[in-house]
Amino acid sequence: MNSNEFDGTVAGCKGGIILISIGIDVSKGKSKVCAINHFGEMLISPYDVYHTKSSLEILVQQIRFLNDECKVILEATGHYHYPMVAYLKENGIPVVIANPLLMKKFNDVTIRKGKSDKLDSIKIARFGLQYWISLRESIKENNIYEDLSLLSRQYLHYTRMLVTSKLSLLTILDQTMPSINEVFRLNAEISGKDKLRDFIEEFWHFDNITKMSEKKFILAFEKWTKKKGYRFSETKAKEVYALAMDGIPTLSSSTAATKQAVLESARVLKEIENTLTVILSQMRTLANGLKEYHILTSMPGIGDKLAVIFIAEIGDIRKFHSGKSLIGYAGIDSPPFESGKFEGTHRHISKRGNKHLRRTGYLIMKSIKSHHPMSDPVYEFMLKKEMEGKAKKVAMIAGFNKFLRIYYAQVKEAYQS
Repeated sequence: MNSNEFDGTVAGCKGGIILISIGIDVSKGKSKVCAINHFGEMLISPYDVYHTKSSLEILVQQIRFLNDECKVILEATGHYHYPMVAYLKENGIPVVIANPLLMKKFNDVTIRKGKSDKLDSIKIARFGLQYWISLRESIKENNIYEDLSLLSRQYLHYTRMLVTSKLSLLTILDQTMPSINEVFRLNAEISGKDKLRDFIEEFWHFDNITKMSEKKFILAFEKWTKKKGYRFSETKAKEVYALAMDGIPTLSSSTAATKQAVLESARVLKEIENTLTVILSQMRTLANGLKEYHILTSMPGIGDKLAVIFIAEIGDIRKFHSGKSLIGYAGIDSPPFESGKFEGTHRHISKRGNKHLRRTGYLIMKSIKSHHPMSDPVYEFMLKKEMEGKAKKVAMIAGFNKFLRIYYAQVKEAYQS
């Protein structure tokens, strides 16, 4: 970078407002930065900026020295762009976080292929100039929404671990206690108690049952149910004993490895369930102070668990300018498809949006349908669509579309009042 680039002699930098787009190609730990004005002049040649205070302070000084209308443009890159965005915003520099898909589709107007951080930063800067008017500055959300979003991602992560752990445990049980999961099923929800998991902690192999007489096992089973707080059933005890006598375990109970595999799988599953319970509790505490939380939980079929996850995925509703933009964020909008005299009528949702929000919306629609709230407009709308011959899944998507519009209007009104 030459010193004369910032001495005020650059063409177009005197008189009037000059639009300057600062393109940043973000990577882990450092970024490539360049600046171009609307005359196409390179004011800052691409160079590396490290995500440290000392390096970013120099960038801030350079941006301020330009003394014109500047916008910093960068792509959303997971969490790598967080340090740079946070530091620039603290210093009053407007930052636009562009959708990576828009950037990918942006025309390079080049014949030869090539990709480098330098070329990408230039491309991002040109993108900023091309769409200057439509680009909106990124607004920092309330800390509550940020915390909810963080906890929601953790919740999804541990939920995936929970599913994997359950499958692992069931695989081992097929070799030590075949078909026991048909008698005691693993809970699908987090409740703090799981009868199958508690049972295998006490009787981890069929050999531990078959070495007892039926009468002795029934007594042991009754003692176990009282200790764990379950209702005793002699019929259930006899069913388990008959299953153990008829079963063929393929892993020996005489080896320490088998016992360790079963008990460790059960312990890990329990720990993950406890972790999920703690995360949900924290999310409820955070969301309880938000107006939209009480609006959601007052709706039929929506419990506090779905409510907090839904809020975490949307964030602050005030960042959306309309209900339509919220629907687009969820990716359930149906873009028009027409050409000449042809106009498509069987359109699909775009799926260009938050997939976790779509999944949460699907669960909300399922919950609403299971509660049959006849006075609820969303439920009545889904029934109407089904009566028109729409598939149940299509009706649920239409219902979620209506739900988002109602949610947006109610929450917006609550914050404006």
